[in-house]
Amino acid sequence: MSVLQEDWNEATRFALYYAPPRASAWWQAGCAWLGRDPETGDALAPPPWLAGLPQPLETLTVAPRRYGWHGTLVPPFRLAPGVTPAALLAAAQQWAQGQARFEANVEAALLGRFVALRPADDAGETALRELAANALRALGSLRAPQTPAELAKRLDAPLTQRQRAYVEAWGYPYVFEEFRFHMTLSDSLNDAQTCAQLVDAWNTQMHDANPLPVEGAALFVEPGPGAPFALWRRLPFAGARA
Repeated sequence: MSVLQEDWNEATRFALYYAPPRASAWWQAGCAWLGRDPETGDALAPPPWLAGLPQPLETLTVAPRRYGWHGTLVPPFRLAPGVTPAALLAAAQQWAQGQARFEANVEAALLGRFVALRPADDAGETALRELAANALRALGSLRAPQTPAELAKRLDAPLTQRQRAYVEAWGYPYVFEEFRFHMTLSDSLNDAQTCAQLVDAWNTQMHDANPLPVEGAALFVEPGPGAPFALWRRLPFAGARA
């Protein structure tokens, strides 16, 4: 997919996401599930193994389809004054080269009212939380300050005191020990039966898949408010974790 930088402006947002390797079953299954490949821009048909749902999958995945198949490491942000996309890319590539590759056991599960791919054990949860914290510290200085309206909107949510402090310092409440790695598979749903069907469908299909390969991250870009996020650059990690 050609990411047209001439369309970027001060409202453009960037995010550092985990994206499975392109050739992996995890990337192919997730993109097909959401109906869109954010790297190529292609629309994808729902996989045949999802037949039998009570309603079309595309009606259950509107928000995650716009964001693309990913797990958040650094939430979307605008660039600070004087910071260029090239400078962000260079900083992200430098950070990525300092990270080791690893694998994580994952499974589809409920996260509040969402269905999401989540770490299946404490080891994966800890490794992914540490990765996200490391990335946030490395790139946080490149983030534009929040506007008063953005800050007020964030603080208007029901947050703990620690989460409010994180909003003021980092622009987002769910960072560091509040972070929960997830790769979203549905919109917020009120139907418990539909949620259970989605969880079962994913876990049945991916039962024999290898652990999730965390071999790199990716910079995604939202050219303008409400636009679909596109995968701009993949950021491979260094050697394998011992």
